[in-house]
This record gives sequence, structure tokens and C-alpha cells, in this order.
Amino acid sequence: MTRTVKLAAALVALTTSTAFAQTPAPSPSAVQNGTTVSLEYTLKDEGGQVLDTNKGGTPLVFVQGQRQIIPGLERELVGMRPGEEKKVVVAPNDGGYGDVVPGAQQEVPKDAIPKEGLKVGTQLTARTGSGEARPVTVKEIKDTTVVLDFNHPLAGKTLFFDVKVLGVQGPGTPPRTSP
Repeated sequence: MTRTVKLAAALVALTTSTAFAQTPAPSPSAVQNGTTVSLEYTLKDEGGQVLDTNKGGTPLVFVQGQRQIIPGLERELVGMRPGEEKKVVVAPNDGGYGDVVPGAQQEVPKDAIPKEGLKVGTQLTARTGSGEARPVTVKEIKDTTVVLDFNHPLAGKTLFFDVKVLGVQGPGTPPRTSP
């Protein structure tokens, strides 16, 4: 009888371990605040012209909820899982780069601008007093000065994103990616 009990216990243990081994992995995590997200995207303007894309390249990786991407896009990613795709439209005042501010210009000495930047429309990077990088555009070139526009180059524009979540990783968990 003892032998039968031990054999039955061994069979239960074997069956249980086989069942656990065949249990599918839990479904991938959804995008939520604090998760690290891997994203493939294409950004287009109102005319359908591609402004930026990483499709087929290095994914954009960011922590959801940390304002590392524009708020309008970040908001629309909540709940998405690896492999899911979505079209997202972000208006300037609804999580985009805001309206164009006409007074956001400054005149600086011409010699403060690199020679290769002395062309109207050239985008440069300026540093704020705190050292933060900020895009600026050369708006006008005068005899001894240059007028810089401090509006973001995408200010006033509606943005059209095609996104695909490639992976979602919760704090302290291994990355989960789409097949």
C-alpha cells in the first residue's frame, strides 16, 4: 500500500509539473505609467509627408508617464500591448507642440551663429540657462544680427502618427516583445 501511495504521489507530481510546463506564458503587459515601451512610429504632416520615422530601424524606447514623448501621443498609447498598431492624431493644443507664438523670437549677434547656420530656415540647437537643449530656427539674417525663432518646428501643426508597440517592460521584469 505504501508503494502504491508513493507511486500515486509521483504520478501526481509528474502530471502537475507537466501541466505547469505546458501552461502558456502570461499575456504581455499593457502600456501603463512606469512601463518601459519600445515603439516603432512614422510621423506625417497634414499633407501626408513623412516628417520622421524609425520603421525598420532602432525602436524609440521611453518610460510611459515620464513626459519623454509628447503628451498627446503618450496618452493614446495607454492600454496597448506588444504587436498592436494604431493611428494617432495629435492637435497642437491637445498634447502637441502648441500654437506658434509670434513673439518667441530673439535677435542675436551674427558671430554667435556658426557659419553653416547662416541660412534662413536652418534649424539649430540652443541651450537654455539651465543647459537644456532647445530647437531654434533661423528666421531672418540682417547685417550684424540674426533673428532666431524659438517656436518648436512642429508648433501649430497637427501630427499624424502610425505607431506599433514592439515591447512593454514593467519595472523589474524581463522585456516582452511582439512576435
